[in-house]
Amino acid sequence: MNQESPRTLVLFNYDWDRLGFGRWSAEFPHDHAGFDLFSFPSNARLPGFDLTRFVDRLARRAARAGWQAVTSNHEQFGALAAALLAERMGWPGTPVDAVLACQHKLHARRVLQDVAAEANTGFALMASRYGEPVPDDISYPVFVKPVKAAFSVLARKVRNRDELAALARFGAWELWVIRHLVEPFERIARARLPEAGSAHRMLLETPVTARQYNLDGYVFRGELRELGIVESVMYPGTQAFMRFIHPCALPAGGRSKALDVARRFLAAAGFTHGLFNMEFFYDAATDKLTVIEFNPRMAAQFSDLYLRVDGIDLHRVALELAHGRDPALLPRAGATAGVAASFVYRSFDPAARPPVPTAAQQRALAREFPDAMLFCFPKGAGQIARDFKWLGSYRYGILHLGGRDAADLALRCAAASTLLGWPSPCSQHDADSPAGSLQAIPAFSLESPR
Repeated sequence: MNQESPRTLVLFNYDWDRLGFGRWSAEFPHDHAGFDLFSFPSNARLPGFDLTRFVDRLARRAARAGWQAVTSNHEQFGALAAALLAERMGWPGTPVDAVLACQHKLHARRVLQDVAAEANTGFALMASRYGEPVPDDISYPVFVKPVKAAFSVLARKVRNRDELAALARFGAWELWVIRHLVEPFERIARARLPEAGSAHRMLLETPVTARQYNLDGYVFRGELRELGIVESVMYPGTQAFMRFIHPCALPAGGRSKALDVARRFLAAAGFTHGLFNMEFFYDAATDKLTVIEFNPRMAAQFSDLYLRVDGIDLHRVALELAHGRDPALLPRAGATAGVAASFVYRSFDPAARPPVPTAAQQRALAREFPDAMLFCFPKGAGQIARDFKWLGSYRYGILHLGGRDAADLALRCAAASTLLGWPSPCSQHDADSPAGSLQAIPAFSLESPR
């Protein structure tokens, strides 16, 4: 390790981030702080967690540790903590108020209404608070989600009052978890963005039916730069992600609209530096774009998809931005795939227990598919029950693969899934909707100019 290289602090560095930042540990030696919300005993730090005290401790350690930059892609706590620490230390970072403006979903809707109303959907704050009875004056169907949350928790379309009441009916333990997940953000927002109102609430939105995409990019010195578009494909008849695909067949008109809306919103939010991810719907038949939300950080799950297809490593981009350098100057690596996807394995049966791949199966996967990236998420009965309440399904695995083209990727996914003993997340939707099919992705060889 080069001890003379400036050290970087990475906050809440798990899963994709641990692998992504690990790729650059020689050029960018780094330390990490934070805890894993999804594993015990790490998540035992959640009770009493306070962002201000957390940042205070890190600021006191910074000079001794040699940190000169900070970054995080963690939606729940990390992005805001990194912004607070960068502000405190005078390091490059996303402005704190811009992070708050994006993560407070009601405030973000209001900002969008002011600057790009055509890309907004109808929205209102649900009158009742967490744990209170559902109001009687709501028109259905309606899409409901927390004002502050992550990972699509409690976000879904409900068809009637009974469904909403079931979704919003929380036990004492659930209320405790929700309160402790939201309150660290709430304390900062009350002080820095009081006009936004409390984040301990639910937001109601007019449902939208269209294909879903992600615009990934960054802002450097106030200039927005696009990195690419990823398509989100759902399990048929659900709002649960089945796979994320790059590149995708978004029409040019949709891409242009997405960039225009992102520029207007991020400028209004004061977002002058850092990576962002804009989730949106686009209906090609009506040329209608509707923003879902803005994430003031990288979508870390997509990082290696861009690396495989475009030779752009989003984690390297994050490190350059953290040190105040222009990522546009980075050389591109050679592409290893014409198309890449993040495949999500889910169960929609609360009683099912999909098998965890054995060590032998995982070794076979590495041997047969050396480019594969596998994550397994074994959970107990209580965790699965909570997932079904909060998400409507149970995610038990994620697999990343690349392919020469769409057909090759579909075949590789099916073969890898068989090896793991899991149903393939390719075939179900392909026959159901050609528009959402892997076959809809433009196929090209790795030697073709792009």
